[in-house]
This record gives sequence, structure tokens and C-alpha cells, in this order.
Amino acid sequence: MADLDWSDLRYALAIGQGGSLAAAARQLGVNHTTVLRRLDALEARLGARLFERQRQGYHPTEAGALLLEQARRMADQVDEIERRVQGRDRELTGQLRLTTAFVVMEHLLPAPLASFARAYPGIEVEVLENAFLVDLARRSPESSTSWSQRQADVALRLSSTVAEHLVGRPLGDAPCRVYALRDAPGLPQAVTPLAELLKDAPWVAFERDARTRVYDRWMRQHLAQARVKVRVDIFNAVAAMLHTGIGVGVLPCFMEASHPGLVAVSEVIPEMTVPVWMLTHPDLRDTARVRVFMQHVGDEIALQLRRHGG
Repeated sequence: MADLDWSDLRYALAIGQGGSLAAAARQLGVNHTTVLRRLDALEARLGARLFERQRQGYHPTEAGALLLEQARRMADQVDEIERRVQGRDRELTGQLRLTTAFVVMEHLLPAPLASFARAYPGIEVEVLENAFLVDLARRSPESSTSWSQRQADVALRLSSTVAEHLVGRPLGDAPCRVYALRDAPGLPQAVTPLAELLKDAPWVAFERDARTRVYDRWMRQHLAQARVKVRVDIFNAVAAMLHTGIGVGVLPCFMEASHPGLVAVSEVIPEMTVPVWMLTHPDLRDTARVRVFMQHVGDEIALQLRRHGG
């Protein structure tokens, strides 16, 4: 083990996390032959087989499980070192990575992000759009050169719950209503009791198997007997389908300004109102660029949410 370094262990850890060479290669940003070559070299150096090659994937041996346990501890130590070093950064320069959802990026972030870029020209903001909260305390290797290449420093999320190890603040609530295409034949055009909409209107809904979001749970419960015409996976796709006049669907109220062709046909649905959170890791909250970003962009988004009833 004296000749091993972190670069060696990253490959074994990626295989253990992904369960296959292909998954490890995607995570590390290399091809699968490189992963196999590094694994073979590591096993030869240790004189022990680390994984059983099975049809279902790569499963750690007893020796492999021991090595993976130690590698995970090293990964946590690397994470902590990087966060603590970054946390001492006092300069208003450098890069800042923000993770958020597509709907937030399109409808809440553009103006605050542009305002921040003008106010702090030395900070380059990179937005990673995805629908799931990145664990800011855990770094996943995605390239052979940088352990934290795609890690986010700040998360902006629509979520009723947040991870306990993150810090930040709620910016306000994002209420939802049911919308329809304005002047569409056969669709409601005024605020209608929700029970009537569920009984009589055709719907655009989320995919049937989605379960993680408040919206998914509400739709599974209330649209089980409704006339669902189309299912999609994100709010932007719901809005696109509503513009065809195929049915009614739920959208956050902050999307209204971008879709004047749609009309609200329900009151706010309380069960679908979720907070908007600005979050980071405790070790990064005193970093100058993180602090000013969360304050500047957070304040502007909070103002937008208040305008939209949140």
C-alpha cells in the first residue's frame, strides 16, 4: 500500500460506486479500457483480486471491500481539505458553480444572474441544470484530472425538505395553479373549482413513475381517475404542451409572465406550494464569492417570488 496514491484508488472507488467499468468510465471521463487497465495494474500491485467479474457487474471481493472502505475515507478527507481551503478564500474573483432545475434557470435566474455578473465582474458563474439536489459535501470524480470538476458550490432548489448538512435560507414559496391555453375550445377559461377540473378536463401530467417531488405525489393521488392525454417530465414540457390546447396542467405561478398565452383556471393549490432554497456547505459559506452570490441573487429571487404570491 506504500506505493499507492489517490489517483490509483479513484478508479477502484468509481468501479465500486458504479458497479461496472462503463459506469466508472462515465464518472471519470475516460474510456472503459483505461479503467480496466488501471484496475488490473492496481490488483497486480496489491497482489489481490479486488472485484469479481460477474454478468450483473463488478462486485467487490473481501479485499476489495476493505480497500473501498479506506478509499471512501480518503475521499471524505479530500473533500474536507478542498472545502476548508476554499472557505478561506476572501477574494471576489474566481469561479462559482450553481446547480438548479431547468424551470428555475429559465424563469427565476436570468435577471438576477445578469445583475450579479454586472456587479461582480471578477466572478465567473457556471450553472449546472439538473433536477436533483447535488450533495455539496460529497465530491464525485468525473475526470482523471480534477476530483471536483463538476461539483456545485451553491444549490438553488424547489424543495419541501433540505439535507441537514447544508446551510442557507428559504427565499420564499413557489405556489402552483392549473393553466390552460387562452381561448382554446373545450378548455376552461376562468377560475374553476379543482374538483370540476379533475373530473371534466383533459390533463397534461408528469410521468407515471415519478415519485420524488411534491408535484409527483399530488398528481398520483389526484389524477388517478382523470383524463390524462399526455405525460411529460418537467414543467417546461408541460407549458409547451399546454400551448397546443391539448389540456390543462399545473405550473408554478412564476412561469406566468413568460407564458401570456396561458390563463390560470384554478386557485393556488396549497399542497403543491414548495419553498425555494438557496443552499451551500457550511465550509463554503464564508467564502467571499459564495457569500455575495447567495446574498445578491437570493435577494433578487426573493423579490420575484413575492411578486408572484410566494
